[in-house]
Parts: sequence; C-alpha cells; structure tokens
Amino acid sequence: MRDLMDALGGIISRIKGSTVIDEETLRGILRDLQRALIRADVDVKLVYDLTKGIEQEFKEAKELPPGLTAKDYLIYLLYRRLTDLLGGDKEPDVEIKVKPYVMMLVGVEGSGKTTTAGKLALFYIKRGLRVGLIETDTIRPGAFDQLRQLAERVKAMFYGDPSLGDAISIARAGLERMRSGKADLIIVDTAGRHRNEEELLREVKGIYDAVKPNEVMLIVDATNGKQVGAQAEAFSRYIPINSIFVTKLDSTAKGGGALVSAVRTGAKIKFIGNGEDLEDIEVFNPRRFVSRLMGMGDVEALLDRVKAIEEEEEVLEDIESGKFTLLTLMKQLEAMGKLGPLSRILQMLPIGLMPQLKGLSDEQLANAQDRMRRWLSILRSMTREELLNPNIINASRIRRIAKGSGTTPRDVRELLRYYNEMSRMMSSIRKSQRRLGSLFKRLNLNQGQ
Repeated sequence: MRDLMDALGGIISRIKGSTVIDEETLRGILRDLQRALIRADVDVKLVYDLTKGIEQEFKEAKELPPGLTAKDYLIYLLYRRLTDLLGGDKEPDVEIKVKPYVMMLVGVEGSGKTTTAGKLALFYIKRGLRVGLIETDTIRPGAFDQLRQLAERVKAMFYGDPSLGDAISIARAGLERMRSGKADLIIVDTAGRHRNEEELLREVKGIYDAVKPNEVMLIVDATNGKQVGAQAEAFSRYIPINSIFVTKLDSTAKGGGALVSAVRTGAKIKFIGNGEDLEDIEVFNPRRFVSRLMGMGDVEALLDRVKAIEEEEEVLEDIESGKFTLLTLMKQLEAMGKLGPLSRILQMLPIGLMPQLKGLSDEQLANAQDRMRRWLSILRSMTREELLNPNIINASRIRRIAKGSGTTPRDVRELLRYYNEMSRMMSSIRKSQRRLGSLFKRLNLNQGQ
C-alpha cells in the first residue's frame, strides 16, 4: 500500500500547491488519480466512474460550502468518494452479542486463515471473552500443530483431532467440547485446498451445515488484488459470506484493488491485517483508512491515544489522592493497552526517561505483555465490590475469578501480591510526603519567628 499512499499524498500536495483549480489542472489531477488506482489493481471501470463523479460534482458546485476554497473542496470530494468506494464511513460492529458465538473462517490456501484465527482470538480475549479455536484442516500438514501453538500463545482453548478422519466430524466434536468448556466465542478454521475446488467447497458446505455458525468470515490475501471478488463469488455459491478479513495489506501494491473488490461483494470488511504479529489486526474503518492513504493522518487514532493519556492522568490523580484500588490498577493497564504493545510504547519513549528498560530483551518484553493481558483478564472477571475492596477476596473467590478469566489461582494470587506491593509503596510515598510537608511547615514557622 506504500505506493498508493505515496501517489495519493503527491496528488494532495499538487492540489494544495496549485494557484487555481482550472479545467486543465483538474484533468491532470484526475489522470494522476486514475493511474494511482489502476496500479493498485482497482477495476478500470470503477476508477473511471469515481473520477468522472468527482469531476462532475466539482464542476457543478455553483457555490462552495462556507469557509472552503476550491482546493479544499476538491480534497474533500476525493476523500468522500474514496471512502464511499471502500464501503462508506460506518465502522463495522465487531461486538459479540450472543454467547456462545460461532465464527467460521473460510478462504483459499495461502490467505492466512490459521494465523488470522490466532489474531481474532487475541483480539477478543483482550476484550474479556473466553475463546476456543477448532482446527478442521486435514489436508495441510502442520495445520493442527500451528493452531495449537497459536492457542497456547494467546491463552485460548483448542480442539483438533485428525484421528477422527474427516473435517465435519472434527467440527462437530470440537463444537461440543467448546460449548462444554463455556467458550464465549468459538472460531472454526477450515481447509484452504483440496484435490479440486469442488471438493473444498463441498467440505466447507458440510462444516457450515454441521456447526450452523453465527458468522462466516472470508479471509482474503490482499496480494490477490481484484481476484478477491472471484474468490468471494466461488464461496458464496455454497455458503453465505457475512464478513471479510483482508490480510497482508502491508506487503502488496494491490491492496486497493483487494479492498474495493471485497466491498463490491456486498459483505462487510470487518478487519484488516498489517503484519505478521498477532497484534497486527485492525477494525476496518474506511474513513480512517482513507485519511491515512491521503496522508492526512489518522485523527481518530490520535484522539484514541489522547484519551488513553487522559485516562492515565485520572489514574495518577486517584493514586495521589490515596485511592489506589484494583479498579485503579485495571484503568492503568487498560490505558497502557490502548497505546499499543510494550515494544511500540518503548520505541516512542526517550530512553533516558526509563534507562532501566534499555536492556530488556524481546522475550522479557513479550513476557511482560503476556502478564499484562493475563492480569487484565483476571481484573475483568472480578466484581466491582472486589475491585474496590480487594481485602474481601478469599480462596473461594480466587477460584471463581481464575475460572472466569481462563487463568489459574496462582495467576490471581500473583496479581494480588503485585497489587499489595504497589499499595504499600504508594502508602509509603504518601507518608513521606506528609512528613516532608510537616517539616517544611515547621521550618517556615521557625523562619518567621
């Protein structure tokens, strides 16, 4: 997508640098836009319709909106039309409202379905859900081991038993196991290849009939460009496609074509993947995405970060006023989570600010990140009464909290020990501040005599 971003950024710069937007300038700008989108593998007819619509609307504007110059208005039209091309300005609803919720992943081989299953599991585990992963791919060697390892990394439940022989039997057994394990979200991974396409699609239909999913999510590889539409059409002949996850957007010039083709299927793009890490998952918001493509910055992402910083300030105020509870700790961990992975947070900080972190290895940072996620899950499984008054948490409550968060009693006790240490440290700091305040007060009185 870097080439498209650079091209659109250049177009915006050209508009801003123009003395006047006359007919010749407008034609040149729209030609540049056509070239950029066609290089991104967007369908030629769609590109023509887009640029024709911008041209007509710009020319027919007898009176510009108050406060806008012709250049501003052209940039606005470009932004609005691109946003509409990618599905409009409404962000998809990713909340899980029915439990257990069954999500079935389909897609061709190489689209990244299994890794995407791990990303989705982590995404929803961070939102406090208990997630189960089922592997039904009996064709690809290593599929079961890969998803099992991903499940262990994100602390999700896993089921896969190739000895059952066929994908449909595995899906049924896995669904029963996950329901008995009280999973909130059950993600079913399927094969991406077979001896021929017809066999693959028949198997997908059989799994669909067996598990009756609440949602079928098509996983597509952005490097396939506009061919994504043909893939969606093939699967939709056998099962309904409810949503789409576009992977590998960071590694292709054809991402624009893939996104547009996905939108044209009528299914909603829910998520995009921008890297190989499990954290590299983003809810697809066309408005935000176009803002970034056009080099206008992701204002909403910036606002999210500002909000996280404001929440961190609230936590500090609580600590300063003596209100350090488990609820305070939960707010602090949530605020840090909104800033991104620890490794990225540290990259944004001057190392002189936190010299003790300079020597931390990637493994140590990953362990700290895992501990943060585990603790957040534990805290979210507590009642408000427990968060505000940790002293009431006894052995039976610890067992209940551990079960509800998918952790162990040992994990819960580790969190409580950390909280008690922090609480004692805060108390000690406040006592020192009071003693210093009293000392300064006496010194001032003595100086006044």
